[in-house]
Amino acid sequence: MTAASPTASAAPLDDDALIEYSRATASEPLARRDWTGWLAAAFVLVALAALALPAHRSLSPVALVVCVVCYALCARVTFEFGTAFAIPTEAVFVAMWFLLPSRVLPIVILGSLLLAQVPDLVRRRIAPDRLPLFAVSSWFSVAPALVVFLLAPRQPEWRALPVYALALVAQLATDFGIGFLLARAVFGSSPLEHLRSSVGTLAVDVLLAPLGVLVAFASFDHPLALLLVLPVLVMFATFAKERQHRVDNALELSTAYRGTAMLLGDVIEADDAYTGSHSRDVVDLVVSVADVLGLDAAARRQAEFTALLHDVGKVKVPSEIINKPGPLDDDEWEIMKRHTVLGQQMLEQIGGLLGDVGRLVRSCHERWDGGGYPDGLSGEDIPLAARIVCCCDAWSAMRTDRSYRKALPVEAAVAELRACAGTHFDPRVVDALLRVLAV
Repeated sequence: MTAASPTASAAPLDDDALIEYSRATASEPLARRDWTGWLAAAFVLVALAALALPAHRSLSPVALVVCVVCYALCARVTFEFGTAFAIPTEAVFVAMWFLLPSRVLPIVILGSLLLAQVPDLVRRRIAPDRLPLFAVSSWFSVAPALVVFLLAPRQPEWRALPVYALALVAQLATDFGIGFLLARAVFGSSPLEHLRSSVGTLAVDVLLAPLGVLVAFASFDHPLALLLVLPVLVMFATFAKERQHRVDNALELSTAYRGTAMLLGDVIEADDAYTGSHSRDVVDLVVSVADVLGLDAAARRQAEFTALLHDVGKVKVPSEIINKPGPLDDDEWEIMKRHTVLGQQMLEQIGGLLGDVGRLVRSCHERWDGGGYPDGLSGEDIPLAARIVCCCDAWSAMRTDRSYRKALPVEAAVAELRACAGTHFDPRVVDALLRVLAV
């Protein structure tokens, strides 16, 4: 089963950042109550209305207790996937199709999910007003319960496998639809974006469903046999813990890289206040342009770090050249042009993600027509992140006062961008920047 992470507002696009954001906001009051409140209330009404359906099989107290306990224990095991998490409850849920009357399935699922949250409520790891999210997450149980009620035989039969497959498809479709509504409301996700982020969680359900069918055959007349699922749960709990450690390590590494980048930015600013503040201004523009161009999370992060560090090599350029109040002479300009190569060397010494960014920093002063430096690259041979930084860097420079000239008016700076599209700058990047600037 998949469930929405209790996030409160728009978050970064990177999966690691989304997981970090979800963890950080889990104990905070829930925002956007309108969507979750209506969906939760609608589910409760549907679940209560389902109780009025005819009972196509009797309700065994033993089966009810075993199902609730097993489901709640499974729901305690979570696999994080960006804005959602998967819980390995599918095997138990499929067995519940046969051990319980279909009419009680939705309300039992909700009760089991809420029972699973008791430890976190006691430890204040989750805010009480986030409990409606679990009613929203329980919507997945309605469609398969209806399919089983209408089409499945009273007891599990191999000839009814197409019906069980239909129930699974109905479950996945409902789960995806409800998840998309939440993702759309909170993050503005498109259906394709939500599908990409849901593949892992949906796959968990698909892979566990056959086990649920086997368990149903074994436990139909002996509900206590459902407890045989618990050793599998222990295995999943082990895998979940290992995955959590990997995610923790990835988040720590990402934080370390970002901290190093910010530290280097501070070094630049301490050495040259203009270059430091200029670099930070360029970062905002670059990230916005990357979003307009539809860069994925990894490329967007690379572009962000490149923007922050594109001038880092200037710390090795003599300060009398950096701070010269007038135009540079030819010799000084040749020294200045070395800063991209120096920046690459500095970042490659750090290695990892920043080492990769060094290659992009080297290319930030290349020109679309091949007239830039240090390698004379042209067109698509210039990394896209470098092309974005080059254009945004030029805009920021044109719109900033310097000791030897005043900032250009907006109209003049826009005219210069348009005039240089196709020569100095990538025309597609210029168009994206102008959209960001709304000029």
